[in-house]
Amino acid sequence: MKNKPRILITNDDGVHAPGIRYLWEALHEIADLTIVAPQTEQSATGLSITLRSPLRLEKLNWSNGIVAWSVNGTPSDCVKLGLNIVFNEKPDLIVSGINRGTNAGRNALYSGTVAAAIEGVLHGIPAIAFSCHDYWDTDYTTANKHIPSIVEHVLKHPLPNGTLLNVNFPSKELEQIRGYKMTRQGMAYWTEDLAERFHPAEKHTYYWLGAKLAEFNEIEDCDIAWLKKGYVTAVPIHVNELTDHQHLESRKNVFEALF
Repeated sequence: MKNKPRILITNDDGVHAPGIRYLWEALHEIADLTIVAPQTEQSATGLSITLRSPLRLEKLNWSNGIVAWSVNGTPSDCVKLGLNIVFNEKPDLIVSGINRGTNAGRNALYSGTVAAAIEGVLHGIPAIAFSCHDYWDTDYTTANKHIPSIVEHVLKHPLPNGTLLNVNFPSKELEQIRGYKMTRQGMAYWTEDLAERFHPAEKHTYYWLGAKLAEFNEIEDCDIAWLKKGYVTAVPIHVNELTDHQHLESRKNVFEALF
């Protein structure tokens, strides 16, 4: 009998978040799963890592005898400790999510969910990030139904070296999934929605950063546009080499002539 693929699953909503439980439920029959996830919510931490305080890796009885590992750090910390301590050999895949709230468009730059996938790719391991559009009353059940086929597709058709897959599920308000679209990244992202407050005892002003969705005139073939039409979107994001080659070629000689 063929061995099941070994998958490290993680998230940024925390080891006890409902999304990671749905992710485990979606994949446990097709893969050997190891959970390494943050002790507490780490949303919007991006690719940050913990350098100035010690990290603890705690073994948990996660649910019904299932073992999980909890880390008092970021999603990237979880992947680093998972690969260096929990796993004796590299897993076949890293899967992050299921996130509460969209990581489509440029939200991927802030997302801890996507960051965990990036960390895996930097270690030479293919990775997928899964997110649901709705932040409130999130419909993990629908996402759960589609995740196994997407994961099996990636295992059967490996991603290029340095590339992760950022998958987003549309709002449940659209009632049904119309299909899958592999597409490019859109422009939208969560921007600040500042709220100013005054501390009555300390006598100083403070702020809640807040968030609101900054929307743009999107091209038709991008994740933001397809999500609005009811499609599951998958954006291949390449992180091995980030050079703007067009600018490099156009300005290289002029810049070097400054010396």
